[in-house]
Amino acid sequence: MTTTETSASGPGRFAREPVLVDLALQGGGSHGAFAWGVLDRLLEEPWLKIEGISGTSAGAMNAALLADGFAAGGAEGARGALDTYWREVSKAARFSPFQRGPVDRALGRWSLDHSPLFVFMDVMSRLYSPYDLNPGGFNALAPILTKHIDFDRLRNSPIKLFITATNVRTGRARIFRNAEITPEVLLASACLPTLFQAVEIDGESYWDGGYSGNPTMAPLVNELVSDDTILIPINPVERPGTPKSAHDILNRLNEVSFNAVLIKELKMMALLRQVANAETGEGAAWGRMRVHMVRNAIMGKLGASSKLNAEWEFISMLREEGRKAGEEFLTAHADDIGKRSTLDIDQLIAEMK
Repeated sequence: MTTTETSASGPGRFAREPVLVDLALQGGGSHGAFAWGVLDRLLEEPWLKIEGISGTSAGAMNAALLADGFAAGGAEGARGALDTYWREVSKAARFSPFQRGPVDRALGRWSLDHSPLFVFMDVMSRLYSPYDLNPGGFNALAPILTKHIDFDRLRNSPIKLFITATNVRTGRARIFRNAEITPEVLLASACLPTLFQAVEIDGESYWDGGYSGNPTMAPLVNELVSDDTILIPINPVERPGTPKSAHDILNRLNEVSFNAVLIKELKMMALLRQVANAETGEGAAWGRMRVHMVRNAIMGKLGASSKLNAEWEFISMLREEGRKAGEEFLTAHADDIGKRSTLDIDQLIAEMK
């Protein structure tokens, strides 16, 4: 069926037959508000039927909020839950020591690089651990998650969740599903070890899921019926130039490591697509997958320190950029979803040679 635009603009304007899809949401601190914007736009299209979501860090928060909100009130309930959460995060950030400095504000920059308290905390985090600086293990997100997500309802949500955290002892990913998800699981998925104490779950300690899967693709392929995955990336794969300062080097190293597992899974998918029979045979599920990616240009322009900036002005800007990217994605590829991949993962094979 050919996509029909029912109006020049506005929600739900792509009228077509329903398509079952799943979502893959990367993490990235407050940059997750960009993914919020994309999700907000996608949820306006009733023909997009979300079967499951894999999320890590901020992507895990977005995934849980969407699934819980959807269980309570459908697409509009999901949109409302996401909106409420990000507003609450911004309110809580008013009391955060991570605020833009006068220079950054004057120049209209979103980074915290010239914030005296951020610079101080950045230096201190290299000398002392969160167990020294935050012995009580306080995390401002904990009460927000407890207040705004009904975890009993989440367990029975029609949308299946796959939340990744990294086991500190083994270094391996653990994937939590709906029935296992608690506030601690979401906090573990977003636990940067230089900022927060490891989160203990079932006698094991966990750090940010980005180290082992950002996000994890395998359960989307192996456990869902949908053959279409929409990937919403946050961390730039490429950045121009070579970082020279210790701060920039560490930030780029984190970006590379947080993208590495996802790129590896996409490459594996490309390889299996080359050898798999679409109906039967080893790797058939991977061979059938169609992958789509919502592209954005803004993340490569934002400094890594802005991931800790949760001012409402910044959050709102990211949301609008996300909605714009979602609109551009739908305009270009609404017809392709359910029929063909729009991310040429076979190209990744050439990059390996």
